[in-house]
Amino acid sequence: MTITSLLPGRLGLGTAPLGSMFRDVSDEEAAATVDAAWDHGIRYYDTAPFYGAGLAEIRLGDALAGRPRDSYVLSTKVGRVILDEVENPAARELGEKGGLFEHGRPNKIVHDWTADATKRSIEDSLRRLRTDRLDIVWVHDVAQDFHGDEWLAVYESARTGAFRVLQQLRDEGVIKAWGLGVNRVEPIELTLELDEPKPDAFLLAGRYTLLDHDRALQRLLPTAADQDVSLVVGGPYSSGILAGGTHFEYQDAPVHIVEKVARIKELAERHGVSIKAAALQFSLTHPAAAAVIPGATRPSRIAEDVAALDEKIPAAFWADLREAGLVSPLAPLPTA
Repeated sequence: MTITSLLPGRLGLGTAPLGSMFRDVSDEEAAATVDAAWDHGIRYYDTAPFYGAGLAEIRLGDALAGRPRDSYVLSTKVGRVILDEVENPAARELGEKGGLFEHGRPNKIVHDWTADATKRSIEDSLRRLRTDRLDIVWVHDVAQDFHGDEWLAVYESARTGAFRVLQQLRDEGVIKAWGLGVNRVEPIELTLELDEPKPDAFLLAGRYTLLDHDRALQRLLPTAADQDVSLVVGGPYSSGILAGGTHFEYQDAPVHIVEKVARIKELAERHGVSIKAAALQFSLTHPAAAAVIPGATRPSRIAEDVAALDEKIPAAFWADLREAGLVSPLAPLPTA
């Protein structure tokens, strides 16, 4: 089964914000957001143990409890095991993502991509999600942003551990697909060069957006298209800066990014285009892109995302973006 035939639509819900990312999100707000996604017809939900030390999985499982399991697609990730032991969330060592989930649960997070940890992670996720099966499992964060110069050693641990476990589970029909869920292109490029094991798709966050797509277009996306391997685009709003927020790469946006966003917004306003529509439609236009999964913690944001996909954007807007050097000449652009 290909990822495109498995996914129920081109718009899903990313649940990192439900793990109280950046701020303390209430259970009620999280539940209302998932309900809004369901009411708007969204049937693909992506989560991870890392999001709030299991909090996002728990909240998603509670919100989906009672929904027909065959009516939606669910993905989570492996690479972190959540313990009963507690720690200070603000003091966790998370590479470039320090303090990201300091409002989440205080449970200790153990980073482990071995075979045994992968099996335990899946079992724990099933319990938190209150379900009997997972559709897609991503190998989470085996990249430079979390591990610096040690990322290749972490990747090798995952290749000989998580990769093989997930391939076996897929071949046995326990899961329907697997791949990497990362914020950098290099681990995916490396995986596409392997003879075995072979993933079904990848989740790439933040690297195919209006703000950041040059690196992905050089090798990754052409190779993925050649191998008929699809991409789920995470973080289409670049951590929020393209949706009215102030974060880029999960931190306060630097000046040059703020200035670039201002230039994009100026062109969008000139053409009567919402920047959310431009962001989502750009990310989905590449032939390798199967779906996009923006995150949200407010129900109103779901309606905005749905409307953004249907918004009509004039070809002149894209032409002006290209002429201004705000998108790569290699990037395919939507047609009016």
